[in-house]
Amino acid sequence: MSPAVFSHGDLRLYLLALLAESPQHGYGIIQALTDRTGGTYTPSAGTIYPRLAKLEEEGLVTKTVDGRTTIYAITEAGRAELAAREGDLQGIEAGLNDSVRLIANEVRQSVQEAMKSLRADLAAAAREEQSGAASSSSSYREASARADERIASREELRRADASINEFRARVRADLRTHVAKGGLLPAQIVSELDTALDSAAHAVTAALAAAGPARGR
Repeated sequence: MSPAVFSHGDLRLYLLALLAESPQHGYGIIQALTDRTGGTYTPSAGTIYPRLAKLEEEGLVTKTVDGRTTIYAITEAGRAELAAREGDLQGIEAGLNDSVRLIANEVRQSVQEAMKSLRADLAAAAREEQSGAASSSSSYREASARADERIASREELRRADASINEFRARVRADLRTHVAKGGLLPAQIVSELDTALDSAAHAVTAALAAAGPARGR
């Protein structure tokens, strides 16, 4: 699952902000985005170049071909739009910082959990090896099956964490951008969000109960 770093339309404005700093070729823009997100987001050429082409059509950027390299630069119209949407850009940058922190935390937690699981599996295998050849073979297979289940469960947990973080980052960025644009945020919308999240939490709890307890270790 790709990380939700930019909400819909935000990447377009952020590209203008990058080009306002200095002209860039396509690869340089991709590298700048990678660097500014600490390596947690690297857009593909298929994501960047169509947006650059659209910005060129709108007269917000120009391109200059130098041999085999195409350099993109912001126009005065592009700078004017950037200035007019300064509040939006601040909201995007705040949301971007939040998203990067969430993704970095997710990666750290995933690595820590994988290391704990690996140490536990190695310790279990060592104990099984010491218990004797005949019984060890059967017990090892059971321990191996349980270890496989734990590994699979941790991978699904990582996916669940990523889904939750993506949802949080996307909604938070949308809310920040909406308010930064001067939009209103009625209490009813927040209440509906609370109700939907509570309903989803109950559904997950019920599904976990239906899945049954883990097998004995």
